[in-house]
Amino acid sequence: MNAVIGDLLPVALGVAISPMPIIAVILMLLSPRAGAASLTLLAGWIVGIVVVVTVVVLVADPTDDSQAGNPSTLASVVKLLLGSAVVLIGVREWRHRPLEGETPEVPKWMGAIDEVTPLKAFGLGALLSGVNPKNLALGLAGGVIIASGGLSSGQTVVAIAVFVVIASSTMAIPVIGYLVARERMQAPLGRLRDWLTDNNATVMSVLLLVIGVAIFGKGLAGL
Repeated sequence: MNAVIGDLLPVALGVAISPMPIIAVILMLLSPRAGAASLTLLAGWIVGIVVVVTVVVLVADPTDDSQAGNPSTLASVVKLLLGSAVVLIGVREWRHRPLEGETPEVPKWMGAIDEVTPLKAFGLGALLSGVNPKNLALGLAGGVIIASGGLSSGQTVVAIAVFVVIASSTMAIPVIGYLVARERMQAPLGRLRDWLTDNNATVMSVLLLVIGVAIFGKGLAGL
């Protein structure tokens, strides 16, 4: 169990440190519909992660003669593929990062985020966590790690919960902080939004390269 949680931590942190979704929730917190929209965005984010990881765990649960805690060859190959995919996404982020003096490009949907209804915010949260290529790859990796860990049903539920809590922490903290101390959070959230916008590509590329190599290494060690 501890080994599985240890393997999950960097992957879950990779999902948590997602600048664009964090920028989205900050923009919602600074909008007229801050309360309802930010809460449903967070709920959609959590649901997206839960669905991806749970489906992978159910599908990838080893049925061969692998011993508990000893990953199957298939699981190791999947980790190799997912690790390679994460590395490639990281390389792409690095190649498309804005050069010095350039203004970072912000997705068009962020320009209309003030008008997003709570229901649309829920869908946006689910898309950002469960369909976004980077988070989808990491969610798949998390599911494979859990499925190949030889865990009992109860331990599997705990592992999924740990993954979801860590992966959702950076979205939940601004929302909770804003609801508790709205006025005091305005300036810090604005500064965080600006910093993440300027450094999004660099942060993500380095993070994905490190996590991708780690996942690839886990797959290689299991062969």
